[in-house]
Amino acid sequence: MTYKGVEFTVSMTAVPDVWKWQFQIGPQVKSGKTEAKLQLLAVRRVQSQIDRELRKLARAEHPGAENDDVAAQRASRQP
Repeated sequence: MTYKGVEFTVSMTAVPDVWKWQFQIGPQVKSGKTEAKLQLLAVRRVQSQIDRELRKLARAEHPGAENDDVAAQRASRQP
């Protein structure tokens, strides 16, 4: 499967309701297990993990950009 350009896998394990997952962003490979009754929920959890890793990568590439966005949002809310 692909999510936001990141290829990932989710597969059943021998243990009921436990799913094994893996994805790679650049040279870094992430893998783990999640507990979910439905495969769709396991997939969503992996997508959330991919989102977290992409945010970390973006912050590392553009330090301070997030603080600028927060300051701009706060300024736009003030009367």
